[in-house]
Amino acid sequence: ALIPLLTWAGDDVKKLDLIANDIWVECLTRSGVCAILVSEELEEPIIVQDDLRGPFCVAFDPLDGSSNIDCNVSVGSIFSIYRRKSPSTQDAELSDILRPGVEVIAAGYCMYGAACELVMTFGQGVARFALSPSYHEFIYLSQVVMDLAGGKKICSCNEGNSLQWDEPILKFVNNAKDRGYASRYVGSMVADVHRTLLYGGIFLYPADKKSVKGKLRVLYEGFPMAMVTEQAGGMASTGLFKGKIGRILEIMPENIHDRCPIIMGARRDVTSVLDLYKPEA
Repeated sequence: ALIPLLTWAGDDVKKLDLIANDIWVECLTRSGVCAILVSEELEEPIIVQDDLRGPFCVAFDPLDGSSNIDCNVSVGSIFSIYRRKSPSTQDAELSDILRPGVEVIAAGYCMYGAACELVMTFGQGVARFALSPSYHEFIYLSQVVMDLAGGKKICSCNEGNSLQWDEPILKFVNNAKDRGYASRYVGSMVADVHRTLLYGGIFLYPADKKSVKGKLRVLYEGFPMAMVTEQAGGMASTGLFKGKIGRILEIMPENIHDRCPIIMGARRDVTSVLDLYKPEA
């Protein structure tokens, strides 16, 4: 349920947002392997003290898609992990986690729906697990490999923002409709990207006239989902961002809650979007 609080960024807070954040922070802090934590729910990073300090830096969205909780739509958690660079004898520094996505060593997400699924990568393919109610453990299901032909023709985006989109995005979406693409949009990034990985197509949350840097966060949404998508055989691009077309994983974040545009999914479709941007680049 909604409670009368706002996050540091001015977003509505659900009780489960706070509960999920507390669980993530508590478990990661007490694990003894983390040096710095960045959560979507917290304005400042958490520097783990020396008695519990470890070699890893973790950025996470404790509960993605929480606006959908009350209507029982799938939600999830997203994370990315770096290995710290600063000396282990001192407190971690912000520079340990403010790094491009190409330096992420592991990333993934957990989706809470009809089944509880964990999808993650260590940089060598993507593994998919499901939580077994009988064994209370995650059981390996399969590798996630996107269809090289592009898979199903599915376009996932919030068309309510279409009046604010760049011309290439608007043109691609309109062309996709003309070519028989289905429109599928849940509004929970975990659910939309999970479907895109398994079925094919494209997920877009681009920059627009209102949000020139996009709306999704780099460290704990853009980077982990881009790494998973690329390792599954797809593509993840910003589109035309800061004057050039680039990979999401090559962004250098300016702050822990920095944002970026998202265009990810099957190579067939992401390439089609980027081709429309090239005359502008």
